[in-house]
Amino acid sequence: MSQGSIAEAIGAAREYLGAHPDQAFSADAPATATMETGLRCRVVGPSGQEVVSDMPAAVGGEGSAPSPGWLLRASHAACDATVIAMRAAEEGIELSRLEVTVASESDDRGLLGADDAAPAGPLRASVRIRIAAPGVDADRLHAIVAWAREHSPVDDAVRRSVPVGVDVEVV
Repeated sequence: MSQGSIAEAIGAAREYLGAHPDQAFSADAPATATMETGLRCRVVGPSGQEVVSDMPAAVGGEGSAPSPGWLLRASHAACDATVIAMRAAEEGIELSRLEVTVASESDDRGLLGADDAAPAGPLRASVRIRIAAPGVDADRLHAIVAWAREHSPVDDAVRRSVPVGVDVEVV
């Protein structure tokens, strides 16, 4: 899709939701993970989307696919990159380069239950963005990135505490 088409689609969606705010709320597509073998899981979405995860051999997996933690970082990086590209398109800016890297540091004792004081998730994360657009002022590119990070759903979810309900069904 061209920059102009992306900007048009975003503008039309924003205008529609402005006129029909009750249409803005919806259930996001669920992801269902099924254990295949060992620690390898296949995750499927309602339209047939698929991703596979596994854990490294050091914790009993086979290392046959990315770990769930890496998939979280990948999702974060892809979401930030997507929203940056969307905002650039809205502003009529043709990006010549956009690269988003998300890294994190973890204490594996949390995952393994070796220290109850250690969190199971990352201790901290960092986002590195490399962006270029010929003839566009650096301040404008920084403003696009700042706006996009405030509107990136995955970035928001990892920065903000999101309530999570759990329903366990023993079959």
